[in-house]
Amino acid sequence: MPRALLLVDVQPTFCEDGDLPVPGGNEIAFRIAEYVLSRRGEYGLLITSQDWHIDPADHFSDEPDFVDTWPPHGLAGTANAEIHPAVTAALGETGSDIAVKKGQHAAAYSAFEGTDEQGRPLGVLLTEAGIDMLDVCGIAESHCVRASALDALRAGLGVRLITDLTVPVTPESGAAAREAIGAAGGHLITTGA
Repeated sequence: MPRALLLVDVQPTFCEDGDLPVPGGNEIAFRIAEYVLSRRGEYGLLITSQDWHIDPADHFSDEPDFVDTWPPHGLAGTANAEIHPAVTAALGETGSDIAVKKGQHAAAYSAFEGTDEQGRPLGVLLTEAGIDMLDVCGIAESHCVRASALDALRAGLGVRLITDLTVPVTPESGAAAREAIGAAGGHLITTGA
């Protein structure tokens, strides 16, 4: 069965100068773009997810705790919510094969909570495409990447986390994410593997 590549939330909103910046976000976005340019042919599908918040209820706060509540980010229709320009350029005119948006009216960490323009969830789209293996990378490893990888594993997919194409909020939270993904049956790889 073919393998797909999932780019989780590689958006300016999570990069330096964004609304909810993750240190190293821009560097990872450029590295992901390079990977897409050189390795896209190895994948049956290339998938992007985006935080696309319209009114996500109590996900946003003026006094965020950075656990359950956050400053406004990924605001639907803004430049910061679009796919990072470097990745958009690497994807070219055809773009991604599947694009899902999540969190319009609620908190949503996992790409599997996202839907395409026709409202179809990511899990259904992968099943219809015959995908049973998924490589995962993106921003942030400790949050949306982790949630996406764990949901993919729960769905019965074979999952590889590309550790050098993701960045956590903190080194400790990244280590915890890798441990959780490994414990759930995921594999940790690098672009050199």
